[in-house]
Amino acid sequence: MSSATKQAPADAQNVAAPEQNQDPPDIDTMRATVRRLLGPDDGPDVLPPTAAELDTLALALRGHLDLLTPEVERAAGPRPKNVAQYCALACVGESRRRLSVRPRPGLESHVAHARRLARVLNALCDHYERIRGRP
Repeated sequence: MSSATKQAPADAQNVAAPEQNQDPPDIDTMRATVRRLLGPDDGPDVLPPTAAELDTLALALRGHLDLLTPEVERAAGPRPKNVAQYCALACVGESRRRLSVRPRPGLESHVAHARRLARVLNALCDHYERIRGRP
C-alpha cells in the first residue's frame, strides 16, 4: 500500500473535522472592528483617516458577518421558541440584506455603508451572546 493510499482516509476525516471542531466566533475581535467605525468620536460627519483603511474595515466587517450570520441562525434554531430567537433571526435577515447591497460611488457613501455593516455586526454579536447565555 503506497503512502498516498494510506493518506486518503486521514484527508477524508480532515474534510469533515472543521464543521465538528469549529472554534466559536471571536466576538471580542468582531466588536473591536465595530468600534473602529462606531467609536464615541465617530459622528455622522467624521470620516476614517483614509479610504484604504475604510476598505480594509469594510472587508473585515463582511468577513465577520459571513462567519457570524450562520452561527446566529444555527443558535436561534429553525423554529424559534421565544422573542430572543425571533429577534436573532430578524437580525440574520438584516445581515444578509446588508451584505447584498453595494455602496454608491464616493467616500461618504462607502463610510455610511460600512457603518451599517458595523451596526448589524454589533447586533449579531449581542444576539449570539444572548442566545448562547453569555452576558
